[in-house]
Amino acid sequence: MELTLAFHGDEPLYAQVYKHIRTLIQEGAIADGAKLPSVRSLKLQLNISKTTVEIAYQMLLEEGYVYSKNRSGLIVVNPLAAKPQRQRKEMADRIADRAPSPGGTFIDFSLLTIDGDSFPLRQWKSVMGEALSIHAGSVHEYGDVRGEYELRESVAQYLRNSRGVACDPSRIIIGTGISYSLQLLSRLLGDYVNVGIEEHGIAQVRSYFTDHRFHIVPYSLEEEGLRGDAFRILYATPSHRPSGDPMPYLQRQRLLQWAYANQGYIIEDDYDGELRLSGNPIPSLQGMDKHGVVIYIGTFSKMFTPSLRMNYMVLPPELLAKLQSLEHTLSAPSRMDQWAMRLFISRGHWFRHIRRMRRIYRLKLETLTRLVRSHMPDTVRIGSSGSGLHIELSVKVEANADALIALAREEGVLVYGSPDPHIRSMGGNAKIYLGFGGVNESQMSQGVQALSRAWSAIR
Repeated sequence: MELTLAFHGDEPLYAQVYKHIRTLIQEGAIADGAKLPSVRSLKLQLNISKTTVEIAYQMLLEEGYVYSKNRSGLIVVNPLAAKPQRQRKEMADRIADRAPSPGGTFIDFSLLTIDGDSFPLRQWKSVMGEALSIHAGSVHEYGDVRGEYELRESVAQYLRNSRGVACDPSRIIIGTGISYSLQLLSRLLGDYVNVGIEEHGIAQVRSYFTDHRFHIVPYSLEEEGLRGDAFRILYATPSHRPSGDPMPYLQRQRLLQWAYANQGYIIEDDYDGELRLSGNPIPSLQGMDKHGVVIYIGTFSKMFTPSLRMNYMVLPPELLAKLQSLEHTLSAPSRMDQWAMRLFISRGHWFRHIRRMRRIYRLKLETLTRLVRSHMPDTVRIGSSGSGLHIELSVKVEANADALIALAREEGVLVYGSPDPHIRSMGGNAKIYLGFGGVNESQMSQGVQALSRAWSAIR
């Protein structure tokens, strides 16, 4: 296979190689099952370094556009090509194979908490004071109900450059959290709409949907596929998978094809999008959408602080047109906080903060992984943990997740299972999730040793 590419100076060479090959795969120019050139071959073809090719290939691997085959190199996965049913199943199997509040003395491995000691207090105080000085003449006025325009400009630029989201400020709604966004969507889409939520996922949003009159229908990408008439909306977290792996390209295409074929919408909750702790962040599902079916939701809570109570939603054009009749129901966060966040981003503090937090969380992930492997080498298998603030444990004991959670609690440790009671009650290599964002090294050590004691009796 010969590849030609005219490089430009606007972005790193590895990114240009990655995007070029990704586009060829998406457009069907490279067939499913085709073998990519070896690292050495592509290096010579394009006259670039070996490292540049290796980084680009690793990004394609992480996103699921290719898979590695022994003695054959990298093989392309292209679900757009027409294939017999048996071959489609073999492709899916390949991808699938890779694929309580704290109280007392409990050590809480919560999936929702973050590292509170790392908040950039000095920089935040600085931009807050500067924002009040700049906008002193407007502090007594109501702001734009969709969010301050300058902040929406900054968010749009950040999303385009860092998450691959196709948007402009007019499509962004600044809100006060996921519940606010779902409340708005319930008005745009209607009451009692069926929403598909992944059966094996760990996103803790089910109560938010039911609170706003959505009806939940479980679905599984790996097993049952997607039934066209089961729901009108599908909720997905491509960057926040239970195992830590990103959602592969094949599964992302399945979601989009379902939406195109059934006039449905996909809610992409990207709340862990920046928290890719190995390799580069995976571009958003919304950036792959060609027909305006993805509703993109992100937040400042996981990377910054939940106390800010600020998130953002990017609406497809069709829903944006419906929003005008509902503007009287919108309620944006504090203007002062929005002014400050806009300055925080424009002054470069946001990007420096993201890089710093990735380093901190990467060290925490390495520490927790090392402790689990040291104290429970024969009992637990750890998922890949490439993104997010949690690890997935497959516990090799004769007990279901509910029993393991109860035993851990008796030892003073809070751990978590799937939000789906049916999944938690299943036995055989039960899945347990440990968040590491809000615990320090000492708490990790004590907690893991306690888990080893708690689960040792049922090995």
